[in-house]
Amino acid sequence: MGYEIILAEKPNAAKMIAHALAEDGVSTEKKRGVAYYKIRRKGKDILVVPAVGHLFVLQENDKQAKWRYPIFSVKWVPSHTIKGNSWSKKYFDNIKQLSKGASTFVSATDFDVEGSTIAFNIFRFIFNTEKGKRMRFSTLTKGDIIESYEKATQQLDFPQIEAGLTRAQVDWYFGINLSRALTLSLEHVGGFWTLSTGRVQGPTLKILNDREKEIQAFKPVPFWQIELEGDIKSNHITASHEKDKFWKKPEADAVMKKCKGKHGKVESVDKRKQNQYPPFPFDLTTLQRESYSMFGYSPTQTLSIAQSLYEHAAISYPRTSSQKLPPKIGYKKIMENLSKQKSYSSLCQKLLSKKALKPNEGKKTDSAHPAIYPTGHLIKMNNYQRKVYDLIVRRFLAVFAEPAIREQTKVVIDVAGEKFNAHGIITLKPNWIEFYGPYARFKEQILPEVKNGDSVKVKKLTIFDKETEPPNRFSQASVLKEMEKLGLGTKATRAQILQTLYDRSYIKERSIEVTDIGKAVTDTLEKHCPDIISVELTKTLEEDMEKIEAGKERREKVLKTTEANLKKVLDDFKQHEKQIGGEMYDAVKEYEKELRDVGQCPNCKKGELMIIHSHKTGKRFVGCSNYPKCRTGFPLPQHGYIMVISKKCPICGLNMIQVKSKGKRPWRFCLQHGFENKIREAMKKSKTTSSSKAKVKK
Repeated sequence: MGYEIILAEKPNAAKMIAHALAEDGVSTEKKRGVAYYKIRRKGKDILVVPAVGHLFVLQENDKQAKWRYPIFSVKWVPSHTIKGNSWSKKYFDNIKQLSKGASTFVSATDFDVEGSTIAFNIFRFIFNTEKGKRMRFSTLTKGDIIESYEKATQQLDFPQIEAGLTRAQVDWYFGINLSRALTLSLEHVGGFWTLSTGRVQGPTLKILNDREKEIQAFKPVPFWQIELEGDIKSNHITASHEKDKFWKKPEADAVMKKCKGKHGKVESVDKRKQNQYPPFPFDLTTLQRESYSMFGYSPTQTLSIAQSLYEHAAISYPRTSSQKLPPKIGYKKIMENLSKQKSYSSLCQKLLSKKALKPNEGKKTDSAHPAIYPTGHLIKMNNYQRKVYDLIVRRFLAVFAEPAIREQTKVVIDVAGEKFNAHGIITLKPNWIEFYGPYARFKEQILPEVKNGDSVKVKKLTIFDKETEPPNRFSQASVLKEMEKLGLGTKATRAQILQTLYDRSYIKERSIEVTDIGKAVTDTLEKHCPDIISVELTKTLEEDMEKIEAGKERREKVLKTTEANLKKVLDDFKQHEKQIGGEMYDAVKEYEKELRDVGQCPNCKKGELMIIHSHKTGKRFVGCSNYPKCRTGFPLPQHGYIMVISKKCPICGLNMIQVKSKGKRPWRFCLQHGFENKIREAMKKSKTTSSSKAKVKK
């Protein structure tokens, strides 16, 4: 009888699973540079083998030399056969080789739609079976791993698999077909640029573009506000007229005239105590929004940090939409473990002294995982991890604390029959606010102690000229909330969709602005093929996939309906293909110039330095647009995504160039003065030299 293979989704997870299940130590083996683990448990030989995410991807069945659409015939192929993914081949080969001696297989990938799909493809295409056990866990702690192994289901989680296969195929249908249609429409009018959109990407961009239109079309309306400053028993107080906004200036002037030179008195004092309940436990979207608000981390950055904390068993699985913390996770045990960490010791002791531990839960649920919580397992962390971890721990502790007690006060001041209101709010008992610490940001507005009938010496009355303001731009946090509200994407995909819009240069800035090319794509599609960017169509598909996961709908039916709907949309698109391309052409050409234009040529002072991609040699370089009169040129890296950025070299004034490579941090340089660090060093030397010369001159 052969050994058992436990399939993990990633290398870190494989290591944690092996060390949790091993009874006689772990033997780390390596093949092709990939580590896997030999262990024994209850007399059974086990290999814990890692994948590295998706080892299979969808591809067109009959690949044509020339692009065409619509395409609905697809197949799964190994990801390493796709250009740029050769690094995954060693994982594929390792699993394939080790599977030859195995007799049983266990899926221990992340328990969600994506993880289940990853495992199923490996089972059917490499293990050559659809039979196997399924481990289900929300943390990579030893106890949870052992329990999930002992209680593994006897078959794979087919409802999640069916939903995952459907989602992958539907997204492929939309992404490939719509992106080809856009790109080919541009080619028809002489433009050459790869454009893209997708099932969720398009509607999300429409939301942002609609807000952009609101802001651009906004016309401010003037209004006036009146503020009173006065003293009550030598205590300063500020109050605003009860009408708040005066839309007609004469009305505000009449109030000012009526109150001029008059003093007032306190007409009423209303004090009310209220309970402010703790926040709900973190689901992924709320964590991403809070992390953005507190630290400025993008949603993709927060997810990446949370994933790394999960893979080292510091927190539970982050890709969850739940705001529930079931008792089975062991509240007391987690707090006892957290109390061993100095930062949380006293807080945990306060909670552990309570008669009962009951979290303040929200309504949102997730059938696969609870809300995000810390395990109490301490690991070494970098600064990014430490911040997100502290946020998660304090949120977890806060939900078990008592409501804060706050007092609101409203003071009404009468001046010549005109009413002015002063509002105050203070915290009487912080309770959960203490546990949430620096992340509980509440405004405290303290009013002086006053009573009915107190005289108010009016020191100043001020009329403010103001205008209504346009709607706020979406931030990365608020657009995630909007996507969730509208049912666009999933908790696991929303951040990546937003990042894709940035990567495509359809949007820019932290306070999100839609670029000219983003506007052109959205406006053109909305005009000619509105279904492509329909929120309702995408929402309906999300609901269908949820039904598949719940076993209430069939994959084949959803795919057939999607194909029919998309074919109709694409047929309409073809009828307007040249018109669509023509309407996007100018924006694309301007955007292309932005990406390529480095600045004025330093030699001829007439031409522009432009990034050039040579069709003959395949090389890329920077050359002068005044060629052949000017032959100024600079070499460029031949790998990675290159773009000109708005930041200029402080020495020569040329736009700097940024290079992005997969898995690496972007790096920037100036064509004439090299990398950013070299430029900074040169600037420091220049300042030092200038300073020395100035001293000598004195």
